Amino acid sequence: MADLDRSVAFYTGILGFEKLSETENAGPEWEKLTGVFGVRFKVVRLRLGDETLELTQYLAPRGRPLPQDSRANDRWFQHVAIVVSDMDAAYERLRAAGAEYASTSPQRLPESIPAAAGIRAFYFRDPDGHFLELLEFPPGKGAARWHPDRAAGAPLFLGIDHTAIVVGSTTRALAFYRDRLGLVVAGESMNFGTEQEHLNNVEHARLHITTLRPREGPGIELLEYLAPRDGRVPGTPIRANDIAYWQTTVVVDELPGDTTRRGSRPGNAAAAVTLTEPTLGQVRAMIVRDDDGHAIELTALR
Repeated sequence: MADLDRSVAFYTGILGFEKLSETENAGPEWEKLTGVFGVRFKVVRLRLGDETLELTQYLAPRGRPLPQDSRANDRWFQHVAIVVSDMDAAYERLRAAGAEYASTSPQRLPESIPAAAGIRAFYFRDPDGHFLELLEFPPGKGAARWHPDRAAGAPLFLGIDHTAIVVGSTTRALAFYRDRLGLVVAGESMNFGTEQEHLNNVEHARLHITTLRPREGPGIELLEYLAPRDGRVPGTPIRANDIAYWQTTVVVDELPGDTTRRGSRPGNAAAAVTLTEPTLGQVRAMIVRDDDGHAIELTALR
């Protein structure tokens, strides 16, 4: 985030997140974990429903801004999908707040996409330009907790269902997330048509979408654009202090030894370090990259 206070106001004031904590980190362990020399950064932890989201502002050194022409099929794309109890009310709240659009308007996915039929979705951006998504599930789709009793006063913003990332190859991504990290494939679909194109704001979009789930917590959705194939890859690797940087945290039983050996895995892995984490206590952690450069922090309880 370029301005942490501005971002916290956006997520708490408009999207209903609750601020849990604010910390400031610096020192050799953080330099090893992030791969950024001389790092000092602030982290605000937020909660929505059962999920948490961390916002980070690097005080030193400052990274690069998000490319202003970023599109939903660029390889550095990532978002979190926020489930709402009433899409129309959530959309009106965003409009009233002047949030930046990414979709043209909320889209209802058609019957021609059976796995997603009836789902309503809308892409928008936070103050730094990061993509976010609103989701409303129809009856019979999504987890039970995404269908609260509205008459009983259910909140408008319910929680985070998943994070979505653009990948160049579903096969290669599955080799990392399913075969190496142990996530389970929960579903897949081929999404296309005018509703999908206007949701992503990518003309002629045709996507192979694969949803992976851990034992608990939000899922990871792989978005492979079969068309158009003009999504860009970063010219240079996105660093932890760049505004375009996203990081997904996966809690594991132990850090996999093979990911500590450079050259034996997709992407790069920084050194494993010992940290004191606000809610988990002392942990071992390392950041690995998938085949497309998306960052995953593996955290093992000690």
